[in-house]
Amino acid sequence: MNPNAGFTHNHVFLGSAHDDNARRTLWVVALTLTMMVGEIAAGYITGSMALLADGFHMATHAGALGIAAAAYAYAKRHAGSARFSFGTGKVGDLGGFASALILGLVALGIGVESVIRLLQPTAVEFGPATLIAVVGLAVNVVSALLLGHGHSAGHDHHHGHSHSPHGHDNNLRSAYVHVLADALTSVLAIVALLAGRYLGWVWLDPVMGLVGAIVIARWAWTLIRSTAAVLLDQTDGHIADEIRTLVEQPGDAAITDLHVWRIGPEAHAAIVSVVGSVGTSAGSIRERLKPVHEIRHLTVEFRQATGPSF
Repeated sequence: MNPNAGFTHNHVFLGSAHDDNARRTLWVVALTLTMMVGEIAAGYITGSMALLADGFHMATHAGALGIAAAAYAYAKRHAGSARFSFGTGKVGDLGGFASALILGLVALGIGVESVIRLLQPTAVEFGPATLIAVVGLAVNVVSALLLGHGHSAGHDHHHGHSHSPHGHDNNLRSAYVHVLADALTSVLAIVALLAGRYLGWVWLDPVMGLVGAIVIARWAWTLIRSTAAVLLDQTDGHIADEIRTLVEQPGDAAITDLHVWRIGPEAHAAIVSVVGSVGTSAGSIRERLKPVHEIRHLTVEFRQATGPSF
């Protein structure tokens, strides 16, 4: 029997919905790939550049969704590896960051193409293009329904008190945003194509493209900021304040150094350096911090006060 067994712990900080979210993402990857192949094939058969362009556009989203699926698989496979000091809980954030960059490039591409078409209008085959846009929207709605439950649950998270089983899964969030971006472009395209066909507003197509590019760019920037914050170990101020209150409120201890950062969708780590009076100890500080359920990896450095106060 290992005498230290009670003092050891693992570093698996994957979200409780990790496997479920991974399955959802794989289904969406399969749907996106099917739609992509269908559009490219139809484009070659009919000679429609619009279909080919949309098919290759979907390929970029399939690639980003593939990154999300790969991130889930990698995080699961290496969850117990000693090579990762705090486990693989942040692999999803890395995947989300990469997907956000791709989303930003997609927005840039749509914006540039829209400006070109606004300056140099091109003929549009409204019938086939509208049909494909409707089919694309249907695929995106199904994909959004597959991903939406986990994503909306993640948004129920309140700083310092996460009751959601999904937590802040930025990998799932990135996949969801890609699906929303595709759905948005489909909706805008349908509106523009119908207006062009029945009202003669050919100019509305590139204008809607610009609107979509701006909205998608904003989503990409928001996702980049949130994932970068995790990757750069940004301090969670709400949890840090809660820790300070619990440790210092009794008046017999003071925090001299504090680090709080996220290591997984539902897990934070904390290093708390404390100076305390006689009667306090590292063990008593740990007891005070038990209500902070977000902390899954806690290190307490304790030093006895040498003077009458601290």
